[in-house]
Amino acid sequence: MWVVRINAPERRNALGRPVVQGLQEAADAVAKEKAVRCVILTSTGDKAFCAGADLKERKGMPEDQVREFVTALNRMMNTIANSPKVWIGALHGACLGGGLELALCTDLRVANQNVMLGLPEVRLGILPGAGGTQRLPRLIGVARAKELILTGTRIGADDALRLGVVNRVADDHVAAATELAAEVCKGAPISLTQAKRAIEGGWDLHMEAGLRWERACYDVTIPTEDRLEGLRAFAEKRPPVYRGE
Repeated sequence: MWVVRINAPERRNALGRPVVQGLQEAADAVAKEKAVRCVILTSTGDKAFCAGADLKERKGMPEDQVREFVTALNRMMNTIANSPKVWIGALHGACLGGGLELALCTDLRVANQNVMLGLPEVRLGILPGAGGTQRLPRLIGVARAKELILTGTRIGADDALRLGVVNRVADDHVAAATELAAEVCKGAPISLTQAKRAIEGGWDLHMEAGLRWERACYDVTIPTEDRLEGLRAFAEKRPPVYRGE
């Protein structure tokens, strides 16, 4: 597994240009690593996973630069969301605005007890513009997402778990995310990629089309060496050794 860590605690790990560029480069790089199954996304400092956009930086941008930056931000978010790897967000402290949108791009999310999540953009004269209005409703339902987005309400760990924004809450979110990643890494790399594709590409299709899509993803695993290794390991009662082949 890889660990990608946002390292700008003096700015509450806000999404300024250097952070966005660094995350884009990391997401591009890990996608090419055949042996990597899982990525943990976390950050340094104890105050914020990511406090959202770097408003000090944004304040000095003319409109054309704002549009350019938002385009780059969305490109980075989409690269993570569409990654062939499984991404796990390890969340703590402030996870607001673009920070929550970043977390929503991960496949699984683990938070500690002091996490605070929200999309406050409407109170700042804008709206969530890096996927929040699309990913949050798909995750927790339209009515609940509307309430959070239209009121700008912030929620803590217990409510986030109840609503399904996070998968787990733990005192040590990084350790818990690492344990979860270890479970994910027991799967075959190609199988994990195709299972993720099957879910994300088929969940909003009608059942018949969704089942066809699932079959197309399944067919990718049939000619792989990992499938044969899984059968051998099962017969020999030993852990499989998958190589992503």
